[in-house]
Amino acid sequence: MQSDSIIYKFYYQWWKNIDKSIFLLISLLFIIGLFFSLVSTSLIASDKLDTNSYFFFFKHLIYVLIGISLIYIFSSLNSDQLYKYSIFLFIISLISLFLVPFVGVEVKGSKRWIDLFFLPRFQPIEVLKPFLVIILATILCDIRSNILFKYLISIILISIISLLLIVQPDIGQTLLVVFCWATLIFTSGINIYILLSIFIAGAFLLAYLIIYVPRFDYIQGRIFSFFNRETGTHNFQSDKAIESITSGGFFGKGIGEGVLKNRVPEAHTDYIISVISEEFGVVAIILILLLFLILIYMVFKKISFETNDKVKLILIGSISLILMQATIHVGVNIRLFPTTGMTLPFLSYGGSSIISTSILAGIILNLTKRKIT
Repeated sequence: MQSDSIIYKFYYQWWKNIDKSIFLLISLLFIIGLFFSLVSTSLIASDKLDTNSYFFFFKHLIYVLIGISLIYIFSSLNSDQLYKYSIFLFIISLISLFLVPFVGVEVKGSKRWIDLFFLPRFQPIEVLKPFLVIILATILCDIRSNILFKYLISIILISIISLLLIVQPDIGQTLLVVFCWATLIFTSGINIYILLSIFIAGAFLLAYLIIYVPRFDYIQGRIFSFFNRETGTHNFQSDKAIESITSGGFFGKGIGEGVLKNRVPEAHTDYIISVISEEFGVVAIILILLLFLILIYMVFKKISFETNDKVKLILIGSISLILMQATIHVGVNIRLFPTTGMTLPFLSYGGSSIISTSILAGIILNLTKRKIT
């Protein structure tokens, strides 16, 4: 009885202090993701498992429940605990990323995953990203040294992570973490000419790798086929995705009437926006994007009232990761960008992606909750 009272009191304090609007919006995005997982994966499970099964939906549901638990855990910590545990979890994630080339699982020519007994096909970079934001903000705000030295340390760290991702290879995630780093150091007040010089050097290095290193031929093929639709076979998925969006029109074909989920591999992860658009129309996509924009607005509104520079940087980095990942996902689906295999935060099927997004959401809720005086 005493323990029940303590648990209730702890939960009440948590609910009283968090930003309920942000929490409810995050919950709504997860619920929408579950709904579309149900309607887009039940047929896939039937085909693959030769049974009327909701295998993928229940698996997605389990990941979401784990994600909600992570949101609660990370949003319940005090700021000192959050920073301390984040350093430890960042080191664990970085070690896992180092192990990928040696013990990773290779899928379609890329080695990005590690098989864990409790989380098969776990992608270390997904868990590393939220803690990378905190580590970079800590370097830029807490280390008592010359600002150029801080930038140098952050460049070395992001270069190591980028190199590990390039080896896999995973150019999409590489660009995402580099964008996150650039956002943070730009916000911290770096000279714009220094930032441009770093980007130009990075662009030349990336171009060299894509053009001259045989391991990256597949990226070269995707880029060339993106600009010339008659070359190669890399346009198949994006062509089918844009056809689905077009055929769905404004209000869609109706639940279960879409065909993209059966014609394109991993449609419920990399092309979930096209699956939704085909069955529910462009109107549904506009409403989903509006929810993302409202979430971003609400977080930036909180940032405008924040006085702690480190908290500002962490919130900016966290919401920027969500924004950039959503932008890349939608861009690929409408042929604005070459195919990258990027999931849509909160909505796409995939355990590593849901866990990563949940940790980001927990960090955001932690740093936007009401300060106890």
